[in-house]
Amino acid sequence: MSELERAAPRLNIPLQLWAGLLLIAVAWPLNWALPGHRTHLLFFPLWLGYSLFIDGLVLLRKGSSLLTRDWRRYIGLFLISAPAWWLFELLNWRTGNWEYIGRDAFSDLEYAALASLSFSTVIPAVFGTTELVSTFRWVKQLGPGPRLRPVRPVVLGLFLMGWAMLALLLAWPRLFFPFLWLSIYFILEPLNAWLGHPNLGDFTARRDWRPVVAIWIGTLTCGFFWELWNFYAFPKWVYHVPVVDFLPLFEMPILGYSGYLPFGMELFALYHLIVGIIEPSARAYIQIGDPSPSEPNIA
Repeated sequence: MSELERAAPRLNIPLQLWAGLLLIAVAWPLNWALPGHRTHLLFFPLWLGYSLFIDGLVLLRKGSSLLTRDWRRYIGLFLISAPAWWLFELLNWRTGNWEYIGRDAFSDLEYAALASLSFSTVIPAVFGTTELVSTFRWVKQLGPGPRLRPVRPVVLGLFLMGWAMLALLLAWPRLFFPFLWLSIYFILEPLNAWLGHPNLGDFTARRDWRPVVAIWIGTLTCGFFWELWNFYAFPKWVYHVPVVDFLPLFEMPILGYSGYLPFGMELFALYHLIVGIIEPSARAYIQIGDPSPSEPNIA
């Protein structure tokens, strides 16, 4: 085999990686530099570019990716993502932890349509980045953590705790605002366990916390770029968070980034609840870590 033939596989960069880079290269500068309202049109291509770029990196590192594994299910991530984020917008109507500057330029119908398009990129970005993080050697080599089995008392306790958190959040939102990022997971994780849907308890029961860590780091990475690209955007979001509203990194208070950790777990639970109801026999799709008998795929 010639030197050129040996080098050829290394030059086989996935098409979605190039397409993602192109979208980012065009949408990022325009999102920061154009005058007036522009982010309502540029948020989607920017985050579509991010998602495609990350998908290409995953494909390079592990030989498969969300897009190449099943392009129809990849589109499904976008379709599920929008209503999933609207759930958090519904809770925010009570807490008022964030608002959108420039929203008044749009009618309710325009805002709903444009916001839904933007919200559709959340789950593809988070799940793609989580898969990328799961390929890192330091994640694969993490040792066992505490054992947490989804047995009936534990699952029931989490379920009741989730509803209690939600009730406290709605009753006293300024005091219990962090529960916005916890209550949904504690309600949905038990439902997935009871219904036999994939859940993180399948892993923690074996003391395998690598999928949880991958979700945390993947969502936090997305959170950094959400806040970075939002900083000079317009329309944009700003925060009104009691108690921890200090030391901002971009618009987000530094302690607020901790909310991204459970947020990724909530998205994981929401996605698998919806998919499990729509298509209970769906084959494995999302893979956090290398599939093996001791580390199964996450459907």
